[in-house]
Amino acid sequence: MALKIPPGARITVDNLVRELEVSQTPIREALGRLEGEGLVVKTHLVGYSAAPQITRARFEELYDLRLLLEPEMAGRAASSMTEPALKALTGAAGVNLRGGGTDERARYPQFARQDAIFHDMILEIGGNGLVRETLAHQHTHFHIFRLMFHALVTEEALDEHEALLAAFAARDVDAARHAMRAHLERSRDRLSPAFDQ
Repeated sequence: MALKIPPGARITVDNLVRELEVSQTPIREALGRLEGEGLVVKTHLVGYSAAPQITRARFEELYDLRLLLEPEMAGRAASSMTEPALKALTGAAGVNLRGGGTDERARYPQFARQDAIFHDMILEIGGNGLVRETLAHQHTHFHIFRLMFHALVTEEALDEHEALLAAFAARDVDAARHAMRAHLERSRDRLSPAFDQ
């Protein structure tokens, strides 16, 4: 997530064993998990490498897909919101990650994971398993958050999460759709400059 291992770079198990001073088993398990999250690619007879960075075209396609699906799912989630679901969403929204003097570079990958959980929970509450599976399969959050580190990305996204939570608390379908659309559009606009570098 922090790009300490550049996109496309080879990852050798033996080097990680020496660097981390652990056996091959936890290294292979960790690499398998990262492969499942789309952050590592395993090639037969070659080994592991960091996933390549997404292209501008793929970035645009991912946001097009999300804008088609997630606002509707947010509206459906608002219409079927329960108190336990709202409480769980509030815990997953990541607002507890605000400021507090923590290391921004350490906090950023944590926020990316929280953001993925938050959006997945909204999809789950929205009730369409196929939409949820489709978006989960794209590993959208991890690829997008690898584009750019910036504290504003986190802080602005947290403000947008709070707007979503307010719509969910009010069970306001239209407000939830609007808040999700605005969140996704602003996210796209914040991260798009990464391709201009």
